[in-house]
Amino acid sequence: MSQSPYVTVREAAQILGLPEGKVMGLVEEKRLMAYRIADQYLRFKRSDILAMRDSGNVVSETVKFPYSPRERLSDFIVYNDFYILAALVILVLLGIVFFLP
Repeated sequence: MSQSPYVTVREAAQILGLPEGKVMGLVEEKRLMAYRIADQYLRFKRSDILAMRDSGNVVSETVKFPYSPRERLSDFIVYNDFYILAALVILVLLGIVFFLP
């Protein structure tokens, strides 16, 4: 991280230990002051972010839950079901083309 007086949303999220969406929620709730630079880029004062982190008003969301192999397999199938189905269709079609007389 650079040591400039302003930080990006991503840097603020890393400092606070929160997701970027939660940081944006703090801005919308007016609990965190944000600045627009060139009317495009959203920045925060590093001192404000560090003060918020040190005050204890924000609870870090870095708690990780165990992710079992069964859950990994289930997620893989759910998120890649189209590709798995497409691969099976291609294999069946290749089998028909090359192995049937």
